[in-house]
Amino acid sequence: MAEPLASEARRQLFTDARSQNAWLDKPVSDIVLRELYDLTKWGPTSMNCSPMRLVFVRSPHARERLLEAVSPGNVAKVRTAPVVAIVAQDTRFYDRLPQLFPHRPESGKLFHDQPKLAEETGFRNSSLQGGYFILAARTLGLDCGPLSGFNAEAVNTLFFDGTPLRVNFLCCLGYGDPRGLFPRSPRLAFDEACRVI
Repeated sequence: MAEPLASEARRQLFTDARSQNAWLDKPVSDIVLRELYDLTKWGPTSMNCSPMRLVFVRSPHARERLLEAVSPGNVAKVRTAPVVAIVAQDTRFYDRLPQLFPHRPESGKLFHDQPKLAEETGFRNSSLQGGYFILAARTLGLDCGPLSGFNAEAVNTLFFDGTPLRVNFLCCLGYGDPRGLFPRSPRLAFDEACRVI
């Protein structure tokens, strides 16, 4: 049985971590991006379906394309973050189930025959993996700025046209500049959000 993490680790992952709005001029290397994915991929998904796909936007050309699709309030964040991850889902994730779920290689047919189930499963599990992605980034000392202020249709056209990939959310990555932080917003108390029945 695993032991609870030390309070310092819990602070780094949750209580001290913040969604960043401004970034230090410090690059994120390819080695760190690979390490980030290699941690993220171990998070559980239903039937090990692993529908999340990532596009790391770093080049000036790709960044300018992405800026066409983001809301005005997110332009500065996307422009200045060392990397912006497009967290996407593969809508045909089930084609990989013979590889990812080998003890039931026929399971992909379940989703092929039920497109609504496939859509719900892909979105739910790519969102779940997106949460793992943020936590994995924090374990590596990276800061994150997840964004939902963008035109999904535009992102899909610009980056995924002709593919089964569809954007879920964007996540700026790098080393946050604390001068860009707002006061921390409140959270709901246990009794406001939870029931034990």
